[in-house]
Amino acid sequence: MSAYDFCVIGGGIVGVATAHRILTRHPGASLVLLEKAPALAAHQTGHNSGVIHSGIYYQPNSLKATLCRRGAEWTKDFAAAQGIPYRVCGKLLVATNTVEYRRMLALYERSITNGVAVELIDATELTRREPRVTGLGALFVPGTGIIDFTRVTDALAEEVRGAGGELVLGAEIKTLTETTDTVTAAGPAGSWTARRMVVCAGLQADRMARAAGLRTNFRIIPFRGEYYQLPPERAGLVRTLIYPIPDPELPFLGVHVSPTIDGTLTVGPNAVLGLAREGYEKGSFDARDAREILGFTGFHRVATANIRTGLRELRNSLFKRGYLAQCRRYCPELTAADLLPRVAGIRAQAVLRDGTLVHDFMIERTARSIHLLNAPSPAATSAMSIAEHIVDRL
Repeated sequence: MSAYDFCVIGGGIVGVATAHRILTRHPGASLVLLEKAPALAAHQTGHNSGVIHSGIYYQPNSLKATLCRRGAEWTKDFAAAQGIPYRVCGKLLVATNTVEYRRMLALYERSITNGVAVELIDATELTRREPRVTGLGALFVPGTGIIDFTRVTDALAEEVRGAGGELVLGAEIKTLTETTDTVTAAGPAGSWTARRMVVCAGLQADRMARAAGLRTNFRIIPFRGEYYQLPPERAGLVRTLIYPIPDPELPFLGVHVSPTIDGTLTVGPNAVLGLAREGYEKGSFDARDAREILGFTGFHRVATANIRTGLRELRNSLFKRGYLAQCRRYCPELTAADLLPRVAGIRAQAVLRDGTLVHDFMIERTARSIHLLNAPSPAATSAMSIAEHIVDRL
């Protein structure tokens, strides 16, 4: 057929939201969305804790800070309109020692700067609200919620189809060829040509960027986030999301206790180097993925700078007791018997050649395509506002 007006690569929530936003902005346009997996939301979207974040953590004026706040409201509004269950249960970020308490106060100031509603509470009030949680104090973020982002993705996809968009699954892309007028994406399942292209490839973002001829100084490093879930009789342990105070030097939020929209109570995730970008079983290994990670200068610099953290995370992955200790700092009555297996997630983390962990969303473009290169948490929360940001630049 002749060229589509638009092509989107990537069937996670951000890619599908982008297709949705394009067709909302350009009704009647021809659009095709290509996804390598046999289903939508197969990777990061379908393997997270389902939290609608509020934007408390992020550097003021960063894309994350701006887009998370707007995305959270759009997520709730869209879910309400579609009849998708969600619950605004709030979140407590608990300080368990003096170092974390100082970080908590700095985070409180940042939340005010970012325009996020937050309440600073002391240890007595923390215990009153959550009797099984202990700490020196906490931040309560009332706007944080929980949802099933796979259901949101599926609902967006139905609206894309209803607006005339095509969704092609099992369409792995190997090459991207750009001319003055079009971009062609090709792979074993076929080729598709469009006048404009958006690439939201998540765990494969760096490979797609290189395929498009972008000069990249980063590599996607996969970090496995291993989860446990509590037995059904422990599902009422807490009423709100319980998070530790994060280390501001790292892009991970720490092991948290999270109610989910289906009534399960989960614990996690940790952050362990993955040697397979799409391998969710413990011990997964992919030779190409491992070779690219271990041969990348930026990874060696990150590993050297964070060797103690990396060893701790690896130990906690291998031995449940270490993982449990992370949780017992703020929820001391948890036991090893409470931690039941749950499917892991994998975070696509962009790392620069100099060893810098990219904290913010990262977007690059060619004349006819836009590449979302780094979109870790809170990308699911921010999906609709990321999509608007991208479409504004098309």
